[in-house]
Amino acid sequence: MSRWMPGSPEDDSWFSDEQLEKLAPAEDEPFDTPVPTRMVSNGEYMPVPQTEQQKRVEVRTKELADAAAKKLGIGRREFLGSSGGMAASFIAMNEVFGKFFNVSHEEMFEPAAYAANSVPRDLFVFDDQTHMVRSRPQNNTSRGLRALAQGPGPASTAAGFFTNPNNPLGQLDELGSPWTPWNPNQLQPASPPNVGSEFQLEKYIQRMFLEAQTTVAILSNVTPGTVLLPGETDPKPPKNIPESLSGAILTTQQTVAVRDFVNKIAGSTRLLGHGLFYPGIGNLDYMQYQIDNYHPSSWKGYNINRAAKVDGDPASDMRRWRMDDETVVYPTYELITANDDQLERQPGFFNICVHKGLSTAAGPEPELGHPMDVPKAARDWPQLNFIYYHSCIRPAFWNYNALQDIKSGRTREGVPDILWTTEFATLAAPFPNVYAEIGTTWASSVVTFPTVAAHLMGQLLKFVGSDRIVFGSDSLWYGGPQWQIEAMWRFEIPESIRRAYRYPKLTQEAKRKILGLNSADLYGLVPGPVTERRRDGDDDHGNSGRDDDDRRERRRGVYHPVPANFASLIPNSLKTLLEFPGYTADNLSKVKQRYAELGGGRSNARYGWIRTRL
Repeated sequence: MSRWMPGSPEDDSWFSDEQLEKLAPAEDEPFDTPVPTRMVSNGEYMPVPQTEQQKRVEVRTKELADAAAKKLGIGRREFLGSSGGMAASFIAMNEVFGKFFNVSHEEMFEPAAYAANSVPRDLFVFDDQTHMVRSRPQNNTSRGLRALAQGPGPASTAAGFFTNPNNPLGQLDELGSPWTPWNPNQLQPASPPNVGSEFQLEKYIQRMFLEAQTTVAILSNVTPGTVLLPGETDPKPPKNIPESLSGAILTTQQTVAVRDFVNKIAGSTRLLGHGLFYPGIGNLDYMQYQIDNYHPSSWKGYNINRAAKVDGDPASDMRRWRMDDETVVYPTYELITANDDQLERQPGFFNICVHKGLSTAAGPEPELGHPMDVPKAARDWPQLNFIYYHSCIRPAFWNYNALQDIKSGRTREGVPDILWTTEFATLAAPFPNVYAEIGTTWASSVVTFPTVAAHLMGQLLKFVGSDRIVFGSDSLWYGGPQWQIEAMWRFEIPESIRRAYRYPKLTQEAKRKILGLNSADLYGLVPGPVTERRRDGDDDHGNSGRDDDDRRERRRGVYHPVPANFASLIPNSLKTLLEFPGYTADNLSKVKQRYAELGGGRSNARYGWIRTRL
């Protein structure tokens, strides 16, 4: 029989009595810091002891909190739950790990001082990579990314994640934990539930435009590498556009419909939308179809996924592709540049945004995310802008290997060789039409691997320059984007690291460029603050009824807020398109209908031999 009281945490645990002797319930921890200072196990693995650095951070945070709470005449717990408590954690981390965050002692006592070092109200924020999903049931990938960012606790456990889904080996980050929450402001139990609806339209608009300082965002999408077709048990590479679209988290039609809805109710350009980049001669008709019918703001491609149709054989699989393939991808570049009339309506139409990095594959081939195909494409197509998402970082969502790269002593061009970002930065340096986007790369490193974040930003500044780095949050995968915006504004490259490798300073001017001004230039927007939306002649939704009103507002740098009652304004047609419950679903059974709508139909071609004589 168990020696523990029935129903107690010990009795319900999977640990042995010997292991339990070495543990205590995490909820009994008398000192809860805003940023965790020790590993917390869910009961499936033995937590490692608190590291010496973690102990120092905890002791120093406690000292700062006790002194500040006494001075303010409040309890320590109340103080730790305030902005002052967050400042105390940042101060303690700076003292132990090095100065990574811009924070002052005054912020512990004055919310105004905390706000002064936080994101300015007039900051123009352009989020270059955001995501939502259609409303029909999706796979668990997005919920796994949310669990990775939220850390252990009720939100992750309820979604079926008991350990870090991207750290199967239990490696430790710089805080000494295998699973530290990325977002200190959304720690459990306050974390939003990790459920499918957290990634759908209503939460997207709420998190992006009502809870964050996002001025303009791009809604992105994915060309899937494999799809599960009706009657099949295993995913397979798609053979054509309809099969591929059936597995997409958003089609181009859905993406631009959300774009147009948000801009309509805001009465200004608050959202842009990607077209799906399908290269290959077999996909040219669909690329033109997107241009004619949806007018994409720019393009999103995944060369690690099978999206290229290189022939007209309906039985052949789509395949991976590389940026500089003259036979496969260059005809697609030619098609885009031939439609240069789209630039008047969508100034970012020549922007080719491509996922590079976060690769789980072993080989360093361009088709798998390696950047060796960057120079030739940039040189051959100077009229196009190539925006490389994730800045090609090789580790997939967990930066332990990147930290080991830094510690290894291996260098490239005089700086630590972080696979594959350092190589990308040096290859991209000579080409003014190549940009580094930092979605996920930034989020996955700034809190848990700040040394990696410092070197990544330092190297991009050194080789690519502050004019060609763009911010992306990859939200909603990791919750709302505000915490990433604040982390970027406060982050500093430690002087010891900066001087050792001659990295430029990450100045406020550079941060303004990265957080918004560079993308504003790429998409023909005039930076400006979000202001009152009502104008003479507007209807109740802020719409003037003029077709060119959006372009006029864009050119004036006017950005109006999304109304708080946005959910009540969603039309049934958009709910149907996004497959809201109770509305007609655009699911796998619609593949044949969609194929016809795209201009396809039954193919009467035969292959092989026929007899024509007696």
